[in-house]
Amino acid sequence: MTRFVALLVVVLCMGCSNNTGTEKYQSKRDKVENVHQKVKEVAIKDVLIGAVSRLYLIDDYLIICDYKSFDKLIHIFNKNSFKYLTSVAYKGEGPREIAVVGHIGTDEANKVFYVSDHGKQCIFTYKIDSVLVDSSYMPAVKIKFDKSRFPSEYMYVNDTLSYGRIIEPIGNSDFKPSVAKWNMKTGEVTPMKYEHPQIEKKRMLTAASVKHGIYVECYNYHDLMTICDLNGNLKYNIYGPNWDNRKSNRIVYYSKPVFCNDRIVVAYSGRENLPNDGYSTQLLIFDINGDYLKTLETGYRISDFCFDKDNNRIVMSLDDEIQFATLSLDE
Repeated sequence: MTRFVALLVVVLCMGCSNNTGTEKYQSKRDKVENVHQKVKEVAIKDVLIGAVSRLYLIDDYLIICDYKSFDKLIHIFNKNSFKYLTSVAYKGEGPREIAVVGHIGTDEANKVFYVSDHGKQCIFTYKIDSVLVDSSYMPAVKIKFDKSRFPSEYMYVNDTLSYGRIIEPIGNSDFKPSVAKWNMKTGEVTPMKYEHPQIEKKRMLTAASVKHGIYVECYNYHDLMTICDLNGNLKYNIYGPNWDNRKSNRIVYYSKPVFCNDRIVVAYSGRENLPNDGYSTQLLIFDINGDYLKTLETGYRISDFCFDKDNNRIVMSLDDEIQFATLSLDE
């Protein structure tokens, strides 16, 4: 009897070890909640914004970057009321104009946002308080970056530390993305050491959380999400129901990941990569360890989204019958 109990304990321990290992396979994600009726339109009336836009939050402000604008590229709103406040950053090749706008990094502590210009290979500094009172505000150059390896999107921590996606062009028409630490002051890039061994052609987006000490890497064309600590040590590979390691972009899986308090929220498609069909309409909810919790089906094509922690809601840019919307997470 004693030997049987000991054997049972060993078996149970082995089972626990497998459940808490680095490889997690999620064969189904069927806890789907339709939230279409809970998505509330945000009407933008005072400024025209093109179909391709990205959203950023800083302090009490929502920044909308209009990638297709022929005039000013960046529009600023009150994030609580969505009242339009001002626009900045003329498109062009002139002094302090933006030739090819890219990511916007935010420094909450100092109320500063940084605008990447991939045409001039530099990052401009904008002080938001100054922008709001001076319509002719002229930004300063924060740093020049090397076009052979440059930050695409990043989370700013301080001048010597950011976490994000680094792009390294390969030949004339290809590139290699990687997660890395980036020193904005010196331009030094330190790639994270973990790379999934079965991914031959990598396309991904990433988000980092200093609070939780992790970053998450979501693959565009593989049903795979990876969680590592902030030194690049693997914590979990999370494989979705349609995981395979084929080199194909036929199906779009994940797009943008966002940390929402103690949850990881990721836009998910799972459809063919066709015009107007590869958009994400779902938001997958995971805990910090990558365990699946729920799927929110919005019924709208999500172009971009961000988390407004003060109002506990998601703010979305949509390529649909409505252009901007919110989804409350209070429930």
